[in-house]
Amino acid sequence: MDKVELPQHPIFNVVAEAAAELSTDAYVIGGFVRDLVLKRPSKDIDIVCVGDGIALAAMVAQKLRHKPKVSIFKNFGTAMLRADEWEVEFVGARKESYREHSRKPEVEQGTLDDDLKRRDFTINALGISLNKENYGVLIDEFEGVKDMKRKVIRTPLEPGITFSDDPLRMMRAIRFASQLGFDVDPDTFDAITENKERIRIVSQERITDELNKIILSPTPSYGFKLLFVSGLLELIFPKMTELHGVETINGNSHKDNFYHTLQVLDNVAEVSDDLWLRWAAIMHDIAKPDTKRYSPKVGWTFHGHEDRGARMVPKLFKDLKLPLNEHMKFVQKLVKLHLRPIALVKETVTDSAIRRLLFEAGDDIEALMALCRADITSKNDNKVKRYLQNFDKVEKRLVEVEESDKLRNFQPVITGEVIMETFGLKPSKAVGELKEVLTEAILEGKVRNEFDEAFAFLLEKGKERGLRQVHSSNNN
Repeated sequence: MDKVELPQHPIFNVVAEAAAELSTDAYVIGGFVRDLVLKRPSKDIDIVCVGDGIALAAMVAQKLRHKPKVSIFKNFGTAMLRADEWEVEFVGARKESYREHSRKPEVEQGTLDDDLKRRDFTINALGISLNKENYGVLIDEFEGVKDMKRKVIRTPLEPGITFSDDPLRMMRAIRFASQLGFDVDPDTFDAITENKERIRIVSQERITDELNKIILSPTPSYGFKLLFVSGLLELIFPKMTELHGVETINGNSHKDNFYHTLQVLDNVAEVSDDLWLRWAAIMHDIAKPDTKRYSPKVGWTFHGHEDRGARMVPKLFKDLKLPLNEHMKFVQKLVKLHLRPIALVKETVTDSAIRRLLFEAGDDIEALMALCRADITSKNDNKVKRYLQNFDKVEKRLVEVEESDKLRNFQPVITGEVIMETFGLKPSKAVGELKEVLTEAILEGKVRNEFDEAFAFLLEKGKERGLRQVHSSNNN
């Protein structure tokens, strides 16, 4: 029997001692064992005992030097404690049965064999004994180690039953494949395709949690291609599947925006682990199907897809149960602005255009530029090289203008309150218009964002509108 060397930490010996005193068998189980075999870091330890998991956790806590607090979850029959950097969860061995319209199993006490059978994939149906007679021995009833060597995701039992019982496991299969760079076993993948409609009984929050993990994987396009081919993507994120396909009229074709989006996502993933920048990559062209037009003179166009896409972001976030907070606003901003740096590349870069981009992008300018670089996906290497060199020039100008004008997140020195006080106005449309005219003048470089110069400009514009100065404002 194969033995596995456990990490040098007292928690494993303490669990073994406590289990022996309680006359129960205990095992490290699941993802921790998988990651140990794959030599991946993991700080979450699952302990299964053939008996009372909560009682075992309590005794382990007594025996540990720092006497950690035990969190008990009676409804689930589990307990959890922290041992240094480890998070250790205890549960009694269980067997499960499912009803057709629920992914919540009926649970009863079981053997170690029962517990391993209920695991989702062979690579997670692994255990390491903590018992005196076979301490450190690897338990691998379903050839999970062999599947790891073959780089295959496979269910321990018949995959159709596995996915029908708990449809979230279909998402998890693709997530593990994407995270680990594994293939999905053909029979397992066929069962995902056959059971895809069952995903409808899973909460959107759980689906999105798995989707985010796919997005954060090293090459997220791989996971999305599996979702797409299986038919799951159409059910969980239909707007993204609408990007797929190429239409041809009079010999003119547009690119497949689905595969372009996946390439942009992978490009972003090479330079950033930021989940929300990756979501911006996914959504940057999301409105192209809605804005697609064909003209015999110019061919295919997607005019305004950046504005339409930005307006779509809040509803998409709401539907996907993503947070409707600053993360959503970040994605919305990048979708709206993603064509702006490209437009600067195509023309002579004016200071006013640079000022506007700095003003609108604010602290997200670096993220925007990363997205724009990722958006260059032409198969023409010379074209890509030329565009990226032009982006270098734009970024250089951004740094120069920011250093001289300090326009990132700038606010005009003349506030709405100053405008109201100067002309004796109440909050009104006229105040907003004057503030906008002043902002435009600063962005165009006609006026510096300094009080005296800006105030003189304000008086001039107020006079043009028939407004009379009633208060001599100053900057003190």
